Amino acid sequence: MCSRFPIELCLCVALMTSVAPLSGCYKGPPPAMPAEQTGSVNAIDSALSPGADHSVVVNDPRAAAYYDNADAVNTGRILFGQFNCSGCHSNGGGGMGPSLMDDEWIYGGRLEQIHQTIVEGRPNGMPAWGGKIPDQQIWQIAAYVRSMSLPQTLAAETGNTPSQSPAPVPAAADHHNGWSPPPETTNDYTTTTRGPD
Repeated sequence: MCSRFPIELCLCVALMTSVAPLSGCYKGPPPAMPAEQTGSVNAIDSALSPGADHSVVVNDPRAAAYYDNADAVNTGRILFGQFNCSGCHSNGGGGMGPSLMDDEWIYGGRLEQIHQTIVEGRPNGMPAWGGKIPDQQIWQIAAYVRSMSLPQTLAAETGNTPSQSPAPVPAAADHHNGWSPPPETTNDYTTTTRGPD
């Protein structure tokens, strides 16, 4: 006499091993990006990379919503702490990362340039946060970072932890290129040269 159990077990195992690989083949079209992130929102044109053929002035119309916006700056202060930006920047005073409370900006101190730095990251330590943090939150963090070097924010320091009373960033604060070349250089960083073709 034969038992049907081993035959049913073998058929069940055979069926599962042949169907299981097919379950991961097609899951439909990939989900669409949210409406606020369609297009190329995380790439800002900048001459802060070698060989660029345009000015270092970066203008992004999205930055306008974060000027003179106390709520954005205060939300950025909270996010700065939640994303552990202080781990490298020590509440803006510098540590492993550069100080954010002075007027020396390696990749530009305008709101648009700070946003670009957070999105793309920078060599030697600054990770790229674009795609990991929603773009609106990156703008809020950028507004807070920009506010750290404002005279009003620096004057409001009362304790051992700097930048806890940030001032909103006035639009007039960013009517400049965002950085200037080192004093000893002969390159104005706004012109380009071409090599032999």
